[in-house]
Amino acid sequence: MSADGPGLPTAAPTETLTAASEEGYARGLNPRTIQMIAIGGAIGTGLFYGSGAAIEQAGPSLILAYLAAGLAIFVIMRALGELLTYRPVSGSFAEYAHEFLGRFAGFATGWSYWAVWVSTCMAEITVAGHYVQYWFDIPQWVTALVVLAVLFTANLISVRIFGEGEFWFSAIKVTAILAMILIGIGVLVFGFGHAADPTVTNLWGDGGVFPHGFGQTLLVLQIVVFAYVGVELVGVTAGEARDPKTTLRKAINTLPFRIGLFYIGALVVIMSVASWRSFHAGRSPFVEVFEQIGIPAAAGIINFVLLTAALSSCNSGIYSTGRMLRSLALRDEAPGGFAKLSKQSVPFAGICASAAAMVIGVVVNVISPDKAFAYITSVSTVGIIVVWSVILVCHLKYRAKVRAGALPGSDYRLPGAPVTTWAALGFLGLVVILLLWTDGGRTALVVGAVWAALVCVGYYTFGRKTAAHTH
Repeated sequence: MSADGPGLPTAAPTETLTAASEEGYARGLNPRTIQMIAIGGAIGTGLFYGSGAAIEQAGPSLILAYLAAGLAIFVIMRALGELLTYRPVSGSFAEYAHEFLGRFAGFATGWSYWAVWVSTCMAEITVAGHYVQYWFDIPQWVTALVVLAVLFTANLISVRIFGEGEFWFSAIKVTAILAMILIGIGVLVFGFGHAADPTVTNLWGDGGVFPHGFGQTLLVLQIVVFAYVGVELVGVTAGEARDPKTTLRKAINTLPFRIGLFYIGALVVIMSVASWRSFHAGRSPFVEVFEQIGIPAAAGIINFVLLTAALSSCNSGIYSTGRMLRSLALRDEAPGGFAKLSKQSVPFAGICASAAAMVIGVVVNVISPDKAFAYITSVSTVGIIVVWSVILVCHLKYRAKVRAGALPGSDYRLPGAPVTTWAALGFLGLVVILLLWTDGGRTALVVGAVWAALVCVGYYTFGRKTAAHTH
C-alpha cells in the first residue's frame, strides 16, 4: 500500500514503490498504537473460539502444537522484520514479492492477502454472531451484518480512528487474558471456586499428553495456524507508522513473549483448571472455564471480551484489505479507482469493495450457520500460508543479494538463517499436506485452486492492460 496521493501519477508497473511514493497516507499510527496492534494481531478468534474444537481434538498436546507453530511464526516475523528495516513500505508482502520474485508473484501475493483478510473478517463476524447469542436470541447473520456495517464506517473516517479503536480492543483482550491467567493460578494454588479438580496434572493425567494420538495433534495445526493470522499486520502498518523502523522492530521483538503468555500460558491454565474433556467445539474454553470456577458474571464478561476480539480482528481486516487494494492499483494490478485516497487519507474505494466482498460471510451464515466458521477459517488458512511462504522466500532472495553485494545488509537479521527460513517453509508445507485429511481442509484446497485460477486470469487481464500502457 505504498502510494502516491490522489491525482498524482501512479508508479510504473515494473518499479518497486519507494518511500517517496508513500506520500498521501497520514502517519497517524503512533508507537503506542503500533504496539497494541501487534499485540491484538496475536490474539483473536482462533484462540478464543477455535481452541474449543482444537482441545477436544488434540487434548493437552494442543499446547505443543501452538508452541511449534509459534516458533515458525517468530521466524516468519523476524524475516519480515529484516525486510522492513531494509525498506519499510506499507503493503510490504506484495512489495517484496514484486521486487524479489517478479511481477506475477507480487500480483498474486497482494490479491491473496486481500482474500485472506476478507475471509478472516467473514469468520470474525460469524463468531460475533455466536457471542451475541450468549445474551440475545438474534440470528447470526443479523449480528454479522451490523458488525460489518459499524466497522466499515469507522474505517472510512480516518486511520487515527482505526488505530484508537484497535488500541482499546486490544487493551480489553490483553486485560481479560491476564485476569483469566491470574484467576486460574489462584484456583490452582489456593483452591477457591467450584472447579471439579483443578490441578496441573490435568495436563498429562487424563489420557496423557496425546490422548488421541500424535496424528490428531498434527491435524489440529490447521486451527492453530488460523489462530496466528494477523501477527503479520504490523508490516501493513509501515506506511502509516511514525518512525516505522523503531516501532516495528519493538513490535516483532516482543512476539515470543506474547505467544508464550497469551497462547501457551492461557492454554496451560485453562487445561489445568479443568480437564481437557470439558471443552468442546462451538464453545469458547475461556467462557467454559469461568463457568466451571463458578463465576457466572465473569463468564458473561469474558463473552463480551471475546466479542471485542472478533470486532478487533474484523477492524484490522477492513483496514488491511483497503490498503492492499490501493497498493495493487498503484501498479495497475487492480482497477485504478482503488488508488485514490479520500480527504481523510484513507483508501475509500478499496475499503468499500472489501466490505462488499465480506457480505459473502453474511450469506454463508444464512445458508450454513453451524459450519460457517470451519469452512471460512480453512480458506483463510490456505491463503495465509501462501503469504507467509512468500515472505520467507523473499527473505532468502534478499539474503542472497546481500551476500552478492547487490543490496545493503540489515542490522536486524533473522538468527540462524537460512536454516531457520527453510525450516519454517517446511513447517508451512506440512500444514498444507495435512489439510488433505480434514473435510474443511479439502474444501479450502479446492477453493485455493479456484482462487489460483482466478489470479492467473486476473494477471493476464491486467498484464495486457499494463503492457499496452507501457509501450
